[in-house]
Amino acid sequence: MEKTSLLLLCLVSLLCCTTNQARLTVSPSSSQLFEGDSVSLSCEEDDSSAGWTVRRNTTKRRSSQCGVKWGKPAGSSCSISLTVPWDSGVYWCESRDGATSNNISITVTGGAVILQSPVLPVMEGHDVTLHCKTKTSNLPAAFYKDGSLIRTEPTGHMTIHHVSKSDEGLYKCDISSHGESPPSWISVTGEEVTFDFTTYYIHMFT
Repeated sequence: MEKTSLLLLCLVSLLCCTTNQARLTVSPSSSQLFEGDSVSLSCEEDDSSAGWTVRRNTTKRRSSQCGVKWGKPAGSSCSISLTVPWDSGVYWCESRDGATSNNISITVTGGAVILQSPVLPVMEGHDVTLHCKTKTSNLPAAFYKDGSLIRTEPTGHMTIHHVSKSDEGLYKCDISSHGESPPSWISVTGEEVTFDFTTYYIHMFT
């Protein structure tokens, strides 16, 4: 039921028309967070008079604005001081006229392990480093892509050099005696940053 809800949530998000007038950034720059972490989302805007605000879709609430039962707005930014699992969802910037930015997917877990991976697609030819971590330390971790073991790294960090389209997929990690992270879809692009949420949710939730 939850998987179906998240898939429908994604499809609703796709109805928004992305423009280049604003760009959503997130700090820390990770698609996964531990429950209780803080996060800041900012609309980097070309036109400050357009009234850009941060909005989100979650399984609990659809297309809600920062400051309305979640988050603390400050101009075109939004902060969440103590995240909870139902903060997981799709976030974007929206102007008063209905123009929208790129989308960013954030997963908040109550589990013991997260995989820190890029929130935006990686450019072909660039390097990308994945971090598997607990709340307190970096431990040896096994990294998986599309369900298959890639390798185990003693430091909990894995770098993929000169990424190509073949590196695109669903990644997760596992730390012995602590558990595994939620999955995260890593997209690779040779063009200006965009995110294929249709592919993301089809792979993650079907």
